[in-house]
Amino acid sequence: MVNPDEILKQVTDEVVVCPKCDLQFSRKNAVPGAGPSNAQVMLIGEAPGFFENEKGLPFVGPAGKFLDELIEKGGLKREDVFITNIVKCRPPGNRDPEQGELDACSNYLERQIAAIDPLVIVTLGRFSMARYLPNAKISQVHGQRQWVKGRLIVTMYHPAAALHQPRLKETLLNDFSRLSQWIKEAKQHRPTPQDPEGVPEPDDDAQQLSLF
Repeated sequence: MVNPDEILKQVTDEVVVCPKCDLQFSRKNAVPGAGPSNAQVMLIGEAPGFFENEKGLPFVGPAGKFLDELIEKGGLKREDVFITNIVKCRPPGNRDPEQGELDACSNYLERQIAAIDPLVIVTLGRFSMARYLPNAKISQVHGQRQWVKGRLIVTMYHPAAALHQPRLKETLLNDFSRLSQWIKEAKQHRPTPQDPEGVPEPDDDAQQLSLF
């Protein structure tokens, strides 16, 4: 049986010297991700920013401080969750990731997900959301969850959005406050091979997505 820690270390070793796209020429430090291999919750952001590029760690700038607050609002601590991004190196000027960069990093993320096998995946921002809900609008589905290919996916605004639009801070805090509830739901209703989409509990507070 393959050890999840070994897989994560292998991914990290590959990411820090990755030559798959032009971000290799502008990065200072790649940011593979951080957290325990047995994390029940995996948070997936978009791409590293300035501070992450400096330290090689995910969410260590102002958005990261707010993310810590959000995680605690959900009843967890940073050390309980695995945090990564869909793109592992900083795009110059913090521009949006390009499709070639998303494609280059895709296998790294898939291997991390397979190794950790989280109960809940929280997407942070529209790019990570689009990996699972390609036709959704984050303004319509934030704070909701959906079984997608056997995993409970919860869509959230990116913490950095609240730094630019303060009105979103309370929205994010409210959305994250239900994280412990979703973990419980995932434990109780995790799909089986016979039931690949899962059977969510009734949810009076959040509208079920009708995309699948």
